[in-house]
Amino acid sequence: MKFSRRSLLSASSAAAAGLAASQVLKPQTASAQRNAKRVVNLYSSRHYNTDDELYNTFTLKTGIKVNLIEGKADALIERIKNEGARSPADVFMTVDASRLWRAEQQGLFRAVASAEINKRIPENLRHPNGLWFGFSKRARVVMYNRNRVSAAQLSTYEDLASSKWRGKIAIRSSGNIYNQSLMASMVATLGERQAEQWAKGLVANFARKPKGNDRAQIEAAAAGIADLAIANTYYLPRYAKDSDPKKQAIFNQMKVFFPNQGGRGAHINISGAGMVKTAPHRAEAIALLEYLASPLAQVFFAQGNNEYPAMPGVPLDPIVAGFGNFKSDAINVVRYGRYNAVAVKIMDRAGWT
Repeated sequence: MKFSRRSLLSASSAAAAGLAASQVLKPQTASAQRNAKRVVNLYSSRHYNTDDELYNTFTLKTGIKVNLIEGKADALIERIKNEGARSPADVFMTVDASRLWRAEQQGLFRAVASAEINKRIPENLRHPNGLWFGFSKRARVVMYNRNRVSAAQLSTYEDLASSKWRGKIAIRSSGNIYNQSLMASMVATLGERQAEQWAKGLVANFARKPKGNDRAQIEAAAAGIADLAIANTYYLPRYAKDSDPKKQAIFNQMKVFFPNQGGRGAHINISGAGMVKTAPHRAEAIALLEYLASPLAQVFFAQGNNEYPAMPGVPLDPIVAGFGNFKSDAINVVRYGRYNAVAVKIMDRAGWT
C-alpha cells in the first residue's frame, strides 16, 4: 500500500467524465486556489480506474489534494488501528455495508452531521448516527441464460430454494462478503429459522461447488454449466463493453431479473465511506464526503463503473438503464453487518462452502 495516483481514465469511462465535467467543471475559483496546499488522506479498497477522475475533479473544484492509499479492506482497517492516534487517514472507503460495519465495530469512525449528505443520500443507505454513508448502490440479482430459462419462471429469492432449480444455480462461496450480506438480509427479513431453511434449499440447487468471482458465475451460466447466476449487476455491462466478440456474446446470452418485485424488492448493497475518528484534516474529510454525495460525483459512480447512484434522479449508464426500472429493498444496510455473524453460521450449517 502506498500513496498513488492510478492510471488515467480508461476509454470506457471517458464518456462519464465528460458528462460530469460538462455539468460543472470550470477554472478553479479564488477559494480553490487558496486551498491549494490542503490535503485529504483517503484509505480506499475500491479499485476502479474511474475513481481517479472522481478525485481529480474534487481537487479541481476545491483545491484540496486527495492522497489515495489503496489496499484490501481488512488490511486497511488493521493499518488504521495500528497507526493509532497518529494515523494520517482522514476517510476510509470500501465496498459492502458489512465491511463498513466491521470498521465501525473497531471504533474507526467519527460521526459526521451533514444536512447536505442527509438530504441527498436515502436514510436506508447510511448509518443512523452519521458514522458512514453509502455513495453508490449495487444490486445482487438473478441473471439467467435466455436459452434455458424465461423471466416468467423467476419470482423471488425465496423461490431459488425450490426443487425446480435443482442443479441449476451458480454462486460464489460463503466466504464472499456480498453473499454474506445477502444471507444477512434474508435473516433480517425471514428470521433465523426460515433463513436457514432457505440456505439449505439453495445449496441443494447448486450446479457446482462454489468457485470464482461473480464473473465466473455469469460465464458458467452463459456456457450452460448452470441456468442461473447470482451476481451484482455492474459486472454484466463489462461484457458488452469488451472488444472481444466472445465477451459480447456472453452479455447477449445473459439477462437480468430483479427478484421480489411484488414484495420487498431486490437486494441492494453499497459502496461507502466515513470520516476516521483520528482524522487530522477534518474539514477536508467532510468536504470530500459531501462531494461524494453531490450530483457530479454520483454521475461518476453511475456511469463510470456501471453502478447505481445512491442519490435518486442521477442518469444511469445506458446499458444499466437497459436492465429496466426496479423496486429495491428498503431495509437499512446497517443490518447486514449486525446479522453477519449469524449469516455465516447459517451458511456453514447449510453446507455452503
